[in-house]
Amino acid sequence: MAKRDYYEILGVGKNATGAEIKKAYRKKAIQFHPDKNPDDKGAEAKFKEAAEAYEILSDENKKARYDQFGHQAFEGGGGFGGGGMNMDDIFSQFGDIFGGGFGGGGFSGFGGGGQRRVKGSNLRIRVKLTLEEIANGVEKKIKVKRKIQAEGTTYKTCSTCKGSGQVTRVTNTILGRMQTASPCTTCGGVGQMIDKKASNTDNQGLKVQEETIPVKIPAGVVDGMQLKVSGKGNEAPGNGISGDLLVAIEEENHNTLQREGDNLHYDLYVSLPDAVLGSSREIDTVTGKVRIKIEAGVQSGKILRLRGKGIPSINGYGKGDLLVHVNVWTPKTLNKEQKTFFETMRNNEHFTPKPENSDKSFFEKVKDMFS
Repeated sequence: MAKRDYYEILGVGKNATGAEIKKAYRKKAIQFHPDKNPDDKGAEAKFKEAAEAYEILSDENKKARYDQFGHQAFEGGGGFGGGGMNMDDIFSQFGDIFGGGFGGGGFSGFGGGGQRRVKGSNLRIRVKLTLEEIANGVEKKIKVKRKIQAEGTTYKTCSTCKGSGQVTRVTNTILGRMQTASPCTTCGGVGQMIDKKASNTDNQGLKVQEETIPVKIPAGVVDGMQLKVSGKGNEAPGNGISGDLLVAIEEENHNTLQREGDNLHYDLYVSLPDAVLGSSREIDTVTGKVRIKIEAGVQSGKILRLRGKGIPSINGYGKGDLLVHVNVWTPKTLNKEQKTFFETMRNNEHFTPKPENSDKSFFEKVKDMFS
């Protein structure tokens, strides 16, 4: 099933401000919150859907990529994008938006009655891709060093907050008795503390381990795009949730092809005899070499268009084209016989320039080229 538009989910326009997006998300999340809709799977799905939309649209960089590439900017397997969010992700990241709207102190009913689950830190890595890999999509096996919970490390319930992660205080004011809740300082709001710590671990009971992670990269990604593999960052202590692996795309230069959006450009140099008599040449594409025909009398500056030989659109709107730019190579040195021939042809009518479509404007010629 195709994903719904994030703006449609939250009921805002593309020009909505950050405050408007936040307000719209809060309204949707309150409407479909599990506390108000117990055992309602449909409401839970809409609750997650709204959180996923907010995760993207509340971040300026993610929002810009979404506006340009749509859902494809965060897809491609391995948990890219917001689609892998679960209740723990939502309550961990966005719980502060709701204040005391539920149960007088945040969320209740998940994570231990309002317990704040700590999320591990994210890892970032750059992956270099060839133009061929970008055009066809590729799975990369990436080695990363990430923190994991060490075997033998155990945790116990915090004795101060009894596992809730919060400490409640009651104070007397002129308005009466006021109750406030704040993160437990003993456990940092996690609700758990280390009971037994394995050897060779840090003070949180975590150790560094190298892991090979397969990452599926969709065709059509662009330089600078960032993909997310959910849960493959550093783990968190206790009952926390793992951070994410953020994969930044770096496009390598190609020897003969240049990319411009979804289109590719190729400079083809032909000799004067080939330009006059016609020929055929083998050129590079991202799917292998192809042979093209050079018509007799081809002019320098001619652009040959090979449809569908470019880069697939990240939005799934087909493929770009390969534009072959013909450059007629003029010899710089001639022997006596060659020089005599061209001197003889200097005033020959067949060698007199006769630009085609000379009555057309530059923009009309460009339009003809792409028609």
